[in-house]
Amino acid sequence: MAMHGMRGLSVFISDIRNCQNKEQERLRVDKELGNVRTRFKNEKGLTPYEKKKYVWKMLYIYMLGYDVDFGHMEAVSLISAPKYPEKQVGYIVTSSLLNENHDFLRLAINTVRNDIIGRNETFQCLALTMVGNIGGREFAESLAPDVQKLLLSSSCRPLVRKKAALCLLRLYRKNPDVVNVDGWTDRMAQLLDERDLGVLTSSMSLFVALVANNHEAYWTCLPKCVKILERLARNHDVPQEYTYYGIPSPWLQVKTMRALQYFPTIEDPNTRRILFEVLQRILMGTDVVKNVNKNNASHAVLFEALALVMHLDAEKEMMSQCVALLGKFIAVREPNIRYLGLENMTRMLLVTDMQDIIKRYQAQIITSLKDPDISIRRRALDLLYGMCDVSNAKDIVEELLQYLSTADFAMREELSLKAAILAEKFAPDLSWYVDVILQLIDKAGDFISDDIWFRVVQFVTNNEDLQPYAAAKAREFLDKPAVHETMVKVSAYILGEFSHLLAKGPGCSPKEIFNIVHEKHPTVSTSTIPVLLSAYAKILMHTQPPDPELQNQIWAIFNKYESCIDVEIQQRAAEYFALSRKGAALMDILAEMPKFPERQSALIKKAEEAEVDTAEQSAIKLRAQQQMSNALVVTEQHATNGAPPPPQVNQLSLVKMPSMSSTADHNPADQALSVANGTLSTVDPEPPSADLLGDLLGPLAIEGPPAAAVPSKHNVVSGLEGIPNVVDGAAIVPVGEETNSVQPIGNIAERFHALCLKDSGVLYEDPYIQIGIKAEWRAHHGHLFLFLGNKNTSPLVSVQALILPPAHLKIELSLVPETIPPRAQVQCPLEVVNLRPSRDVAVLDFFYKFGANMVNVKLRLPALLNKFLQPIPVSAEEFFPQWRSLSGPPLKLQEVVRGVRPMPLLEMANLLNSYHLMTCAGLDPNPNNLVASTTFYSESTRAMLCLIRIETDPADRTQLRMTIASGDPTLTFELKEFIKEQLISIPMAPRGPAPATPQAPASTTAATPPPPSAVQPTSTPTAMNDPGALLAGLL
Repeated sequence: MAMHGMRGLSVFISDIRNCQNKEQERLRVDKELGNVRTRFKNEKGLTPYEKKKYVWKMLYIYMLGYDVDFGHMEAVSLISAPKYPEKQVGYIVTSSLLNENHDFLRLAINTVRNDIIGRNETFQCLALTMVGNIGGREFAESLAPDVQKLLLSSSCRPLVRKKAALCLLRLYRKNPDVVNVDGWTDRMAQLLDERDLGVLTSSMSLFVALVANNHEAYWTCLPKCVKILERLARNHDVPQEYTYYGIPSPWLQVKTMRALQYFPTIEDPNTRRILFEVLQRILMGTDVVKNVNKNNASHAVLFEALALVMHLDAEKEMMSQCVALLGKFIAVREPNIRYLGLENMTRMLLVTDMQDIIKRYQAQIITSLKDPDISIRRRALDLLYGMCDVSNAKDIVEELLQYLSTADFAMREELSLKAAILAEKFAPDLSWYVDVILQLIDKAGDFISDDIWFRVVQFVTNNEDLQPYAAAKAREFLDKPAVHETMVKVSAYILGEFSHLLAKGPGCSPKEIFNIVHEKHPTVSTSTIPVLLSAYAKILMHTQPPDPELQNQIWAIFNKYESCIDVEIQQRAAEYFALSRKGAALMDILAEMPKFPERQSALIKKAEEAEVDTAEQSAIKLRAQQQMSNALVVTEQHATNGAPPPPQVNQLSLVKMPSMSSTADHNPADQALSVANGTLSTVDPEPPSADLLGDLLGPLAIEGPPAAAVPSKHNVVSGLEGIPNVVDGAAIVPVGEETNSVQPIGNIAERFHALCLKDSGVLYEDPYIQIGIKAEWRAHHGHLFLFLGNKNTSPLVSVQALILPPAHLKIELSLVPETIPPRAQVQCPLEVVNLRPSRDVAVLDFFYKFGANMVNVKLRLPALLNKFLQPIPVSAEEFFPQWRSLSGPPLKLQEVVRGVRPMPLLEMANLLNSYHLMTCAGLDPNPNNLVASTTFYSESTRAMLCLIRIETDPADRTQLRMTIASGDPTLTFELKEFIKEQLISIPMAPRGPAPATPQAPASTTAATPPPPSAVQPTSTPTAMNDPGALLAGLL
């Protein structure tokens, strides 16, 4: 910036740098803006020097992050100044402050055009730079022909022509329908004959964009591209300034090879021979050296050459040479090179007959699973999955199972899903398959979808020889002291159906099987209890002759649950109790489940849909989409866990949302899709494409939308039954019935509830995007990362993320890129500071555009009160003095809570511990009471000790008395209400008929959990002014 000698500007910058805090800076900026505004009102008295100085100040203030809503006309007027210093500041500030739709830009079009067609090269470069940066439609319509003439002009210097090529590229990318490139074949051929490598490199970028859109028109340019590669490979006539660490213009080599990948084939034998000679030279001449910069450049050329070799379907000898080269790369210590080797070896799997050659490196690939870098571990997992077949499936699956115990939580979901698919596709026998799936559930139950255990049940039910073995293995796993809830479900089902086949074995009598299953009853949620009830009924049916003691035990359980508030549990208990009294008729009524009809596995279907995107698409189509993306991204991959549940009707979603509308602009032609953490309102006008890759760059698909999906006519909302009340369950938002074509994958309320208890996981997922969260909490500070993953082979554009924070949280979100490239992931840091205690919740208002459809999702962020709690053990000597010192309201509050979800005392203690409230055993002499302690952190309270006492009634578990004490009255009240929300049970309306789950072996007598019930709305949301306030009051 030509600011030399501008004393006023230098003083202002110095004042800003000397400010002690943000408030001082704001006051100084406001003062300067007032001064600039005053001087601009008397514009006639301003000298060009003063106007230039004040416009520079505006730009500096804008760079600091402050809004500058005036002075735009003055900046635009400087473009027409005759001298360079004024014209320079005019162009720079205009391109920085104004977007492509600003009205003032129309005033500058003529001036910009005059500079472009003028003879002053400096002015030409300034004008081309601004046009390229803004790239608006009006600029394209008015200036594109002049830019084209400038690019083709032989009288212009290379500097101007380079800028003209890049400017035209930007206009073409932004407005391909406006920029006329008809008949450009000869002109492009002329540009590819250019001897100046700077102009040639810029022209090649333009050529890549043109052939990505229509390669048929540019066949005559193909030999010229090969000639350019030959010239560079032999280092002929390459100036020293374009040689980078001994490599002739690596940027031009990469662009040229990328352009060649848009042509389906090379028919001319001479051209093909020359090209393969060049590629052979690149493959033979690339090695790993100590210089990092040279490695980066040479490997960029090498991996583009590998992609071109795969695209052209070269001879097997050259392909084998490529694999051998990649095998060397995955063995080096440098992590970046190892990553690239694994990634490109995964792509080589798409080439015919390469899988057997790649298997030679299986040991090295398995070693990469233990690499400290998670991105390398992901690539190794993708490669192992892709290279697996019948011959090596057992070894690979066993390695994955062994690795599962130590794998990061971020990888376990994808790892479990891929291991399950491989076990099913390549199982040598069904008993091995059962062993693998039960081990998967045992080691990673949290990440196992219902599809996986449903499939095990189908195999066991349909194969009589497998039933005794599966029952024995289920009993063996259930005998462990700590068992995951999914293991309880599948084991209870199998033992209920087939435990009678083990009756002669030691420890396998009906009574012993019942005791083993019932022992896990206190540890499961309400969604599993129906499975257990069905198992009890089946065990009772198989007990012949009847065992009176066992019969009375099971009847007592049925009797207990006949008054359960959960309708599904109540119905099963009542029906089983009545059926079990029918004596011998019970054998016919509760007979074994019939064999399931043969059908394709949902997991195998996912894998097959993933494999649709073959080399023909990935080499051409994906490259074209990458050209449209300018965002800096991290290409990670995340697999989903299971398919979306069937839609439910008229359900209630517990939501706490700000009552403020989004400030983002929407195209009125688009229909917006709004999801309020489980609630879908309007729909996209057209369904997504059927050829999408669901996975983020891996061979296993995160399931995309099916090819012939029928739009559902129900709201897709999150089921709440069967899980603890959602953390912010103080508001109930009724959902109107609308027609939706795009559905979220999975239960959004359950995802949110899971993130309330853990620090990483998936917050939201639909066929196009996956939003994940990873958080770290220290005292009253939270450091979060939002992971935005594009699951498709088309970019997501117009991406926006707004945080609507409640009054008690201070939240700062870093810049979110406007574009997420295909199958890539961006990371957005998020800083949270807790100012004071409150249960209000922050909302992420997220927008993106896929194709012609704008999608709007409103998601609750799991930055809740329990995240700022730190459990602390308290002894009797510490507890009682503190308890007595907090004598009464408002520091100590007591309330009798009714409508509590019935649960054993141990389960209630575990629930409190999961929310960072440490239960202190032995402090209360009454064994039916609980005492807990924790420390709450906020900016206002700092570290504040909180004490909790819960008195339960063994005769009536639906009510209790709760006493909360702390040194802050607001904290006492908020913590009391927070704990109450976790304990209260919300009554559900009776069920209507539920659609059958395709993969679930469910019936009246089967032991599969029911889908969430539908509920009619019972309250009306009330709008509040505070962004963090509730939409409705307590139920």
